[in-house]
Amino acid sequence: MIPVLLRKLSAGALLIAGFLSVLPAERAAAQDAGTLQISWEVRNRFRLFREERDFLLHVENARNRSILAAEQSLELQSEGRGWARNMVNRLCIDLQGRVNQPCTRDNTKENYLTPIDHPVTVRLAGAVPVGATCAWSFDDGDGPQQSTFDCAEPINLRVRYGKQTVATVDVSSGSDASQRVQTEIQVRDIFIAGLGDSIASGEGNPDRPLALSDEGFCFRSYLGTAAGGQYYRPSRHGYKGGRACEAPDTLANWQRYSALWFNSPCHRSLYSYQTRTALALAVRYTHIAVTYLPLACTGASIGDGLLGSQRARECPPGKTGVCNTSVNAQVAELREALTAAKKRQPDRTLDLVLLSVGANDVYFSGLVTDVIVDTATERALFRRSGVMASVDESRDALQRELPQNFVKLREALKPLVGGDLSHVVYVSYANPALAEGGVPCRGGRAGFDIHPSFNADPQRLARVSTFVDTEFLPQLKGLATCTRGALCRDPEADRMTFVDAHQAAFADHGFCAHSGNDPEFDRTCFAENGQSFNPDIVSAASQPMLCGRGASEYRAYLPRGRWIRDANDSYFAAMTYPQGLPAASQPTDIHDATWGVLSAVYGGAVHPSAEGHAAMADAALPAASAVLRLDAVPPGVTRGLLAPLLGGGTQQ
Repeated sequence: MIPVLLRKLSAGALLIAGFLSVLPAERAAAQDAGTLQISWEVRNRFRLFREERDFLLHVENARNRSILAAEQSLELQSEGRGWARNMVNRLCIDLQGRVNQPCTRDNTKENYLTPIDHPVTVRLAGAVPVGATCAWSFDDGDGPQQSTFDCAEPINLRVRYGKQTVATVDVSSGSDASQRVQTEIQVRDIFIAGLGDSIASGEGNPDRPLALSDEGFCFRSYLGTAAGGQYYRPSRHGYKGGRACEAPDTLANWQRYSALWFNSPCHRSLYSYQTRTALALAVRYTHIAVTYLPLACTGASIGDGLLGSQRARECPPGKTGVCNTSVNAQVAELREALTAAKKRQPDRTLDLVLLSVGANDVYFSGLVTDVIVDTATERALFRRSGVMASVDESRDALQRELPQNFVKLREALKPLVGGDLSHVVYVSYANPALAEGGVPCRGGRAGFDIHPSFNADPQRLARVSTFVDTEFLPQLKGLATCTRGALCRDPEADRMTFVDAHQAAFADHGFCAHSGNDPEFDRTCFAENGQSFNPDIVSAASQPMLCGRGASEYRAYLPRGRWIRDANDSYFAAMTYPQGLPAASQPTDIHDATWGVLSAVYGGAVHPSAEGHAAMADAALPAASAVLRLDAVPPGVTRGLLAPLLGGGTQQ
C-alpha cells in the first residue's frame, strides 16, 4: 500500500510549496487555458542533502540564472564565506567518504543508493475556484489512499520507487458540477557517479575555508633562498602553538585548525563541477531525484587513482592516531557500490558518469612546478625528487602512456554503464594561464609571492600554455571521442560524450586575470609587483602583510576576474600540509622548508575556483541532460482528463 503522508501546511509553508510546485510557465499555461491540472514535483530531490532547506537555497538562487550566476549570487549572500561551509555537515555521505545507510533525510530514514520511495508535493493548478474542495485519491496498485482538503492546499506524500502512482482529484465548488482531473506520478531516480582527478574533485575550494590569523607564522627557507633562512606568512586562526621557527610544534596540534573538506583524503568539495552539475539537474527537472556518488580524488591518474589505489592528500580534521595514507581505487569503489545496490534492487543501474582525468598521467603538476619555482636551489631539489617535469617529458607521456591508459579505462567503465560509453560525460580541462582574450599570462610573482622561491617564468609559462592548447587538449578530445587515431574497438559504443564549451570562457579568466570588481582585499593586499608580504622577520611576526591589513579579511568565495586559484589563493583558502606523503618525505617540524612550499600549492594552486567550477557545470549540464534524455518529454506536463461528475458517477 502506498505510504501516504497528508498534512495541512502553515501559511508560510503553503507559499513556499506553491512557489516551488508549479513552474511559472506551467501555471500560466493552465490559467490561460482556463483548465485544471494536477502539478507535482519531487521534494529535496538532490538526495545528497539531508535537509530540504539546503536544496531550496539552490532552487531559489538558480531561478532564471546560470549555474555561474547562481554561484556568484550565493557568494555575495555569504559575504565570501561560501554556501557549503555549513551544508558539508548535513550530507548523506560522511567526511570519510562513507555512505550513511540509512540516511535520515527530513526526518525519514532512506536507503541512499537504493531508495524505496520518494517524497513529492502534489497540488491542483490552473483556474482553481475560490473555496473549492478537493477529494484526492492516490493509487499505486495496492488500493487507493483518499483524503479531502481545500483545493488551495498542497498535498505531501511518498510514492514508491519504480512504480506508477495514479493521482485523481474530484473538484467541488458550490452548485457547479464536480470535475475530475487525473495524472500519473512516477519518479525517475537518476544515479550519477563522479570520477577523476583534482579538477573533478574540486581541489582549491574547501567547503569550509581556512580561518586565517592576522599574526605571522615562520617557515624555514632552503639554503641560500632568503636572508636569514626564514620568512613569515599568515598563521591559522586559533592556533596557539609555536609560531617562530625556533618554537617547533606537532602537526597534530596544527591540523586542528585546518580547512574542512567534504572529503579530506581526496580534497573532495561540494563546489566541484561534478557536484554542481548533479545538483543543477535536480534543481531544473522537478520529476526526478538525483542520487550522486562522488569518488573523484585529487592527485589521481588513470593507473593510480581510477584503476588502482593512490596516496591520500591528508587525514580528516581532528582525526588522531596514524594517518591512513592510501585511498581505494575509484572504479573499484563504484563497482562495489553498484553490486551492493543491485542486490537490493536488481534493476538499479548507473545512469551517468562525470569524468575528468589525464592531467596527472602527463605530469601536469610537474609542469606547474617547473613554471613557478624559480630559484636554483629549489629547482635542483625538485628535479632530483621527481616532482618537476618538462614539456618534453609530458609530451612523451601524452603520446605513449595516456592512449594505453585510456584503453584500460574504457574497458573498466564500459560494463558499469551497460556497454554504452556515451553515458560517460568527459569534461575537459581549461587552459589556466590565459587572460584578456586568450592572451597567455605574462608571468611574474604576482599571485605567487606567497613563497620566496616562486616566480611564474614567462618563457616556461608560454611553452606550457602552448603545449596545453595545441597538444594536450586536442589529444584528450581525440581519446574521449575515438578520433585522431585513438584506440577504440567499437568507435560508436566506445565514444564518450565530450564537453569543452567552457574553454572559451576560461580564456578571459586565467590566474592572472583582474577585474575592477575583484575583492577590495585582493586589490589592496595582493600586489601586482609581487611584493605582498613583509620581508622583515621581526615585524612580520606580528604583521605579515605589507598592506597593513589582517589576513583574516581574505574571503575565498567572492566573485573575481580570475577563475583559477593562484598560489596566494591556495595558501589563504586551504594552507594544506599533505599527510599522505611517504614517511621519508614527512618533515618532523611544521616550520620545515618542505612544508613551506607544499602549504602554498597543495590546497589548489592553478585549479578552478568555485566560479570556474560553476562555469564548467554550465557547460556539462546540457550534455548530461541530453544523455539522460530529460528534455525528450517536457517536464511538468500532465496528461490528466478534465471530466464533469454527473450524479456521482464518472464520465469517461
